[in-house]
Amino acid sequence: MVVAQTQDAVLDLLASLSPEQLEKVKAPFGTPDHQAWTYLPGDRPGLPLAELTPAQQQLAQRIVELGCSQRGAADAWAVLDAEVILRGIPALPESGDWEGSVLGGRYFLRVLGDPAGPEPWAWRLNGHHLALHVTVVAGAVAFTPQFIGSNPAQVLSGPETGRRFLAAEQDLGFELLHALEPGQLEVALVSPEAPDDILTRHDPVADPSLLHRGLAYGDMTEAQRQILSLLIGQYVGRAAGPIGLQTWNDITEQGIERLTFAWAGETQPGVGNRHYYSIAGPTFLAEYDNTQDNANHIHSVWRDIRNDWGTDLLANHYAAHR
Repeated sequence: MVVAQTQDAVLDLLASLSPEQLEKVKAPFGTPDHQAWTYLPGDRPGLPLAELTPAQQQLAQRIVELGCSQRGAADAWAVLDAEVILRGIPALPESGDWEGSVLGGRYFLRVLGDPAGPEPWAWRLNGHHLALHVTVVAGAVAFTPQFIGSNPAQVLSGPETGRRFLAAEQDLGFELLHALEPGQLEVALVSPEAPDDILTRHDPVADPSLLHRGLAYGDMTEAQRQILSLLIGQYVGRAAGPIGLQTWNDITEQGIERLTFAWAGETQPGVGNRHYYSIAGPTFLAEYDNTQDNANHIHSVWRDIRNDWGTDLLANHYAAHR
């Protein structure tokens, strides 16, 4: 159902665009830069949100809301709220229209392939601190790489003082760390210094060998495992229900006891306390860091080691149609 609705939503948006907009938003599925992405500031291939009319913007929002859970969509749009605070950009009008806005020019929508045809296709929304990639192959969906960040992590001044972004990703990480026994902590705490950024960066293919191993799920108590499961849920729960459920099934089928939790940096929360963690297993990888701008600047990424960009789905699809 999610795939059919998403397909209809993308086709509705494409049908509403002018020839000039279509030229920017569409690309072949096999375009050479298909797996090129970044979470840094700057232009991207695609159609800027600022060039969408209010009616077209609603269609674009519909696409995001179908691919994401309600919380995932809220997290994605919160990235833009944080950007308003960071850049001191005038707030959007009450209607929420992006048309012509400075901020809307920083985020780009792209459709690769033909959503109306039988072959694989994808849509993505990219910009500073936001990278949503959804790939559809023969009715199945891949949701990664997926990056959500925020600067600031906590608003320290102005009318929104106290507002936090990605709060649960931080709070559950500290909760799990503080639940560990001394012997477990020696294994999980891999470095007193946090890295400056996520270790897999925006590489097209995530390399789990870059990560520290940390403490295995199988070596945790039941209470600790529950916290880790909630923390994983903050990442997979950003996807629409069926997609998140499939990801959780993959994690358990591949051996959830093999997941590891690694921490680096400060062990107490607070602005200025640089910290980082990773969660990694045979298929699932998540990284979080809060190390820049006086540790008030979060990066968080979810990768599927086997199926980023729909790699596994594509291999099965091409094998079946060879």
